[in-house]
Amino acid sequence: MKKTLFVCLLAQASVYGQSIANEWNKELPKWIQFTGDYRARVEGFSGGGFADNKDDIYWLNRFRLNLAIKPTDWLTFFAQGQDSRVWGKNQNPPVPPFQDTLDVRQAYLEIGGTEKKTFGLRAGRQEFVFGDQRLIGHLNWTNAARSFDGVRMTLRHNGYRLDAFASAVVVATDGQFDRRAKGNDFHGLYGGIEKLIPNAVIEPYALWRVAPAQALEVSGKASTDFKTYGFRWVGKIPAAGFDYGVEMPFQRGKIGSTDTISAWAAHYVAGQTLASLKWKPRVYGEYNFASGDKDPKDRAHGTFDQLYPTGHDKYGIADQVGWRNIHDLRAGVEFKPDAKWMVNGTYNNWWLAEAKDGLYTAAGALLLRNVAGTAGTHVGQELDGQATYSVTRQTQVGFGVGHLFPGQFIKSTTAGKSYTYPYVMLGYTF
Repeated sequence: MKKTLFVCLLAQASVYGQSIANEWNKELPKWIQFTGDYRARVEGFSGGGFADNKDDIYWLNRFRLNLAIKPTDWLTFFAQGQDSRVWGKNQNPPVPPFQDTLDVRQAYLEIGGTEKKTFGLRAGRQEFVFGDQRLIGHLNWTNAARSFDGVRMTLRHNGYRLDAFASAVVVATDGQFDRRAKGNDFHGLYGGIEKLIPNAVIEPYALWRVAPAQALEVSGKASTDFKTYGFRWVGKIPAAGFDYGVEMPFQRGKIGSTDTISAWAAHYVAGQTLASLKWKPRVYGEYNFASGDKDPKDRAHGTFDQLYPTGHDKYGIADQVGWRNIHDLRAGVEFKPDAKWMVNGTYNNWWLAEAKDGLYTAAGALLLRNVAGTAGTHVGQELDGQATYSVTRQTQVGFGVGHLFPGQFIKSTTAGKSYTYPYVMLGYTF
């Protein structure tokens, strides 16, 4: 009853284009402000594990309330509470990322400003968002999302930017206060150069991850220690309506005293906005690659570690493929029939980079593997369609469907059934 009433209130506010928090904040001093958002999504799948009779449909519900206290221009206290729940899922008990009831997702002190000011220092529980989130992101698509406990310092001057951070990822645990994983540390430097090339930004980075209890190739577990070095370069040629992007990370390190790590990945994209056509569509093509492991017993790990990305819809909205051991050809089109609509369609075609390695999901988890390498390398193809409609500035509705057609590898390692992922979503910001 309470849930239904709350949704009805949101719907009523959205009709009039009002923000609930605006009414609250009128009664408060300007240096203390409340904001928040509510999101509901019905989603599911058929063909789970590429098998018959493996279907599910469920309702994801997420509520966030934010409090910002800003006594001066250079000092901010920020806190975000989050309640994420799921109903109807074939999972008992429900766990993250589907459910994490009433917890603190962010709570930090900020001196200066990490987003716009020359100097910023942010300490506490916070989001990290860098580049287009292929390596570091908030994972906001999931119900629980991601945050880090850490310190971030930002320096910005004359078209140059440098972020330095020391952190540990927060592990969501339903029914308990979320805490960072002990010994699982993540640190880095992330730069930005805006004036070297016209209409382009180059972002070099160096990242360091340390984690306990990682599997050795022969037997046992040990701590891992590896670095990720790379860059991201994105830009536009406005006169031609052309845009492009490149990202190339390389990884080197070790697991324990016996195993080495040597991996790399690449992302290339080119697009063009056809301004002379109705709806001004943008068409684009991508190639994505991530190295795999050639030999599961040679003590040399070649599978790229995608770190902490927002992996949703990077390689298909069904999220059955991640940035590990993969060749991905991707093409798409996006357009706005009017100011309130955004529509896009994408196509993906995948192959394993190494036949003896496996297929990994968008979360980086191993999904399928044929250690002998005799199952072929063609993973399959996926067609996706999505649309978003802005009812008001506060309210958006969206829906989409992705359908994965299995290739030789999936057919050889499973029953080979197609996988379909549909969703319908409502978002309200207040």
